[in-house]
Amino acid sequence: MRNKPMNIRTFIACDKPYEDADIVIFGVPFDGTTSFRPGTRFAMQAIRNDSYGLETYSPYLDKDLEETAVYDGGDLDLPFGNTEKIMDLIYEYSQEVLADGKKFLMVGGEHLASLSTIQAAYEKYPNLHLIHIDAHTDLRENYIGEKLSHASVIRNCHEFLGDGRIFQFGIRSGLKEEFQWAREHTYLEKFTLNTFGEKMKELANVPVYITIDLDVLDPGVFPGTGTPEPGGITYRELLEALGHMQQLNNIVASDVVELSPPYDPTGASTAVACKTVREMLLILNED
Repeated sequence: MRNKPMNIRTFIACDKPYEDADIVIFGVPFDGTTSFRPGTRFAMQAIRNDSYGLETYSPYLDKDLEETAVYDGGDLDLPFGNTEKIMDLIYEYSQEVLADGKKFLMVGGEHLASLSTIQAAYEKYPNLHLIHIDAHTDLRENYIGEKLSHASVIRNCHEFLGDGRIFQFGIRSGLKEEFQWAREHTYLEKFTLNTFGEKMKELANVPVYITIDLDVLDPGVFPGTGTPEPGGITYRELLEALGHMQQLNNIVASDVVELSPPYDPTGASTAVACKTVREMLLILNED
């Protein structure tokens, strides 16, 4: 493959050869537009290491990673200081995986990385719908004049997805203008995921991309992130949402972003991220 990632260690049970895999997991060690506390570039390394504290079996989904065909492609080898080039490299790798008939789970890294992976999925699946779980709207036109920013990633996605195809949940932070803009252009549920199951039924038969920013969780559950926002959901609520995703028949790709291990030396946040990654891999494997 072009731009083959540097593979150091695989996520638990994700050791199938690329040619035999149905799903590819890869890391994006990038936090170049982080506006508060950097450190998400270290997430995937920590997640891989700590994944060996997990069981491969999920009692929530009654499924086992040992029964899946997942290739861990390592982390993309990205340059420093050139955001546009980094975005191109993420896009090219994602596009190639999809062209080979595989699904992927991208692990960030900061949320801007999702723009490239979502764009690659949209180009293969023009009717793509986006499920966005996050504390933040991410709907700014720019952040201090910079359009390519983690604070504007979903607004950038709207430029190609358009109205009626972005569904946002757990949102509790953003500019007033972002919330006003969302009323006309996205489905946005503030604070909770109460309507999540209902919306999954509506999206059951369309191609779907799922992006999970882990700062949707309350900082008491998940302090290891760059922009913690009090008032978040519990991990049990996130697990319930993951269960509802089983209603979707065409999840084409997904990502889990914004773990910043340096801000939680207890390792609890990394454990949360590990379990979320395991569950998402199993959900991707379902259909």
